[in-house]
Amino acid sequence: MAADRFAHDRFFVDQLVRPIANLYRITPLAAGETPAGGPVAFVRQKKMAIREDIRFFADESESEELFRIKARSVLDIGGSRYDVVAADGAPIGRLEHVFGKSLIRSTWRVVGPDETEVAIARERSQFLAIARRLVDFVPYGEWVPIPYDFVLHGPGGDGDLGHFTRKFLAFRDQYVLDLSHDGDRRIDRRLALALGIALDTLQNR
Repeated sequence: MAADRFAHDRFFVDQLVRPIANLYRITPLAAGETPAGGPVAFVRQKKMAIREDIRFFADESESEELFRIKARSVLDIGGSRYDVVAADGAPIGRLEHVFGKSLIRSTWRVVGPDETEVAIARERSQFLAIARRLVDFVPYGEWVPIPYDFVLHGPGGDGDLGHFTRKFLAFRDQYVLDLSHDGDRRIDRRLALALGIALDTLQNR
């Protein structure tokens, strides 16, 4: 099964620089940042697409699709919603950018395939959240590498299930998704990785 390749608690996500698309490589991690094998997925986001459609593939040839992120509409007033679906169209879950709570500190709601909330992701540092917004007003501010740490809480914001952390690098983005605290595996790892890619590509930087 495609989901078996994601039977890990920690992943390294790094951006591959390409001129016509955002590309990412996902590798499971053992201790520290030691890979626990080869890459398990490659991700492609087409630039300047009218409606977001981000696809996860089994390898760099992009011959086997694993799952994708699909925007519900071109524009959502009050917050954006994205479906995460398997290659056969089966629902994996949904990502919701909570507009009101994201004005100062970005907040995302993660919903499972049965429409129940499984996690809330929120920026840990309000200072860095404000810094990320301020660089938008600086010429070429998108090139300023602002690190951040999103905490994944349980339903209703309870507990600490994991983190999605951006490393401080200049020319490409690198992240670590750590769900070591989610021992019961309440979050589908595919849904958590979709959230990680969404945090890099779908919200204002």
